[in-house]
Amino acid sequence: MGIGHALLGLLEAGPRHGYELKRAYDERFGHDRPLHYGQVYATLARLLRNGLVTETGVEPGGGPERKSYAITDAGVTDVEQWLLTPEKPEVYLQNTLYTKIVLALLSGRDAASVLDTQRSAHLEVMRELTRRKSGGDLADALICDHALFHLEADLRWLELTAARLDELARQVAE
Repeated sequence: MGIGHALLGLLEAGPRHGYELKRAYDERFGHDRPLHYGQVYATLARLLRNGLVTETGVEPGGGPERKSYAITDAGVTDVEQWLLTPEKPEVYLQNTLYTKIVLALLSGRDAASVLDTQRSAHLEVMRELTRRKSGGDLADALICDHALFHLEADLRWLELTAARLDELARQVAE
C-alpha cells in the first residue's frame, strides 16, 4: 500500500496535523509496521509539492509548529483513481523456498528436512496470527485472514513438493 494514498484517504475525513495522520495510520494500517514521523512528513511534503494536499494552518506548540493539511480536489481524484485501479496479483513463479529445495537436492542435502523446517515455521506464524485474530477487532481479523490464506497456500505447496520430492530429485540430477 502506498503511504501517500493512505494519508490522502485519511485526509478525506478532514484536515489533520502530521502527528494525527501518523496516529490514524498506525491505528488502521500500521499494527506490524508503524510509520516513522519522518516518513509522514516527507510524504506530506511530496503530496504538497504535487498539489494533492494543501496547508490549512499552522499552530504554535511547545515544540515545532504544527501544520495542518487538507486534501485538494486533485488529491481526491488521485485517491479515487487509486482505489479503482486493481492491484497486480502477486505471482510467485520463482521464490527463495523453491531455490532452497533445488539447491539442497543439487548439493546432496536433505531437501525433505528443508521442507519440514519451513512447514514448522509456517505453522508457528499461523498459530500466532490465529491468536491475534481471536483477540482483535474485525479489521485486524481481516488482515490476519489475508495472511493466513497466503500461508495456507504455501503449506499446500510444501505438501505437494514433499510428495513430488523424489521426482524433482531425479529431474535435478539430470
